[in-house]
Amino acid sequence: QVQLMESGGGLVQPGGSLRLSCAASGSISSFTAMAWHRRAPGKQLELVASVISGTTGTTDYADSVKGRFTISRDDAKNTMYLQMTGLKPEDTAVYYCNVIILGYTRRDYWGQGTQVTVSS
Repeated sequence: QVQLMESGGGLVQPGGSLRLSCAASGSISSFTAMAWHRRAPGKQLELVASVISGTTGTTDYADSVKGRFTISRDDAKNTMYLQMTGLKPEDTAVYYCNVIILGYTRRDYWGQGTQVTVSS
């Protein structure tokens, strides 16, 4: 069982920055992939960014955040980050950390979410 704890959310003005953290209970180097998702009020869950384990550490981003958000991971700290810059009101959402482990079956684990509000 993997436990995830997000932190770093809050209220920020448009154009501001925030860094979200996702601390995992296990060794993140054993995870197949990690990702950030968000759910805005009245909208469906959206994949924001993902990072693949291994030496390549391939990342991917939603078009809406490319060039503004950066996903990264620190295996020594078992923590994943989402650096958000140039925040817009439409980035307001609850952000969730997600871990994917592929083996005989696929297992997904989720954090409890952290609120990000972009408003003046």
